[in-house]
Amino acid sequence: MNDQPYGIPDKHWPAKLSYWWFRAARRLRLKALEKQQITDIQIEQIENLQTALDAGQGVMIAPNHSFHWDSYCLLTVADRLKTPFYVMTAWQVFSQSSRFECESMQRCGCFSVDRENTDIQSMKTAMDILQHRKEPLVVFPEGDIYHTNDRLTAIRDGAAAIALMAARKSERPIAIVPVAIKRWYTEDPTQSLSRLADKIEERLFWKPQSNKPLVDRILTIANGLLSLKEIEHLGHARQGSLPERISSLADSILKSAESKYQIPSTKPLIPERIKEIRRKIIQQRSEQGDQASEQQHREWNADMQDMFLATQLYSYPGDYLQEHPSWERQAETLDKLQEDVLGASYPSSHGRKTVSIRFGEPIAMPIGKEKKASSEGITSELQRQIQSMLDAMNLHHQKSSKI
Repeated sequence: MNDQPYGIPDKHWPAKLSYWWFRAARRLRLKALEKQQITDIQIEQIENLQTALDAGQGVMIAPNHSFHWDSYCLLTVADRLKTPFYVMTAWQVFSQSSRFECESMQRCGCFSVDRENTDIQSMKTAMDILQHRKEPLVVFPEGDIYHTNDRLTAIRDGAAAIALMAARKSERPIAIVPVAIKRWYTEDPTQSLSRLADKIEERLFWKPQSNKPLVDRILTIANGLLSLKEIEHLGHARQGSLPERISSLADSILKSAESKYQIPSTKPLIPERIKEIRRKIIQQRSEQGDQASEQQHREWNADMQDMFLATQLYSYPGDYLQEHPSWERQAETLDKLQEDVLGASYPSSHGRKTVSIRFGEPIAMPIGKEKKASSEGITSELQRQIQSMLDAMNLHHQKSSKI
């Protein structure tokens, strides 16, 4: 995964949507997809989105977020509809981009959000879009990119909460449209993946195990890396299955931080626990400012790195590759290892790919102050719909491949 700066952003980047700019940037988006060897994008059940837009509703598009450039894939739908999308974007993306890149993103409808704190400006922007703008709003409810395209990670309830708040004072209906984005390789990427495995093994000071099956090599690398982190944090490597060991190490790291920062462990999801710890660290940094000692700054930085490690551990389910060692799952696991071990900003492209985008049934928000839905219930329905669509798309692909 990509490590990002965490703290209080220096500024807010508002959307400056320009239809002309969005159309002009289309060629750059397509060029980026071509560079990633994404040769075809299929759009399915677009009528679920089109009908809501034609009815004048406020629409939030909520897709899964499993690989880099999936947002560019989604924007091909905007090109087809000739309607740009607003996109809620982590402020770190803006902070790590050039002035021109920031300006371009803003003119294409992106605006920044601080996910670790209550970002009032971003929430107001999102609610205004849903209540008044004809263009839809895109929110990625998973938050981070975990590179598990077949398996939706637990989504956060922030998207549902924003839509519900917007609906309470809206003069028009508001709906969330679930979206499943799925990527497949159209040619065998094994040779390219094997070369990447060579590089990772060499980084670990191992001889490349090119004579072994690729899946076995990936699992051996995973076991080796996990053992190193267990020794670092626990003092010894543990026994047991990969899922058990990954979960245990992540929980140990989080419990230690929660105890240090006096945070009650009430949230069941690892990303939410990580968010609370980061928020506490950011708060202490802000409150103490220049009064903090060098030792305190070192401790905060080390604790932030532990939160990054916990996020990395969460991104490796442990049983994902063994459950179904497809080309895609082998590539996704090595993509993460390329970022985590080799420090790549983005993973390599290992062959031609096709992408399918499927729109689910819109989830209508209760009108006015009616208490007919909760953010938890809507989030559960989003989770169910997106995972069901991914499963159905995979099943159809498997059947089509056998014909």
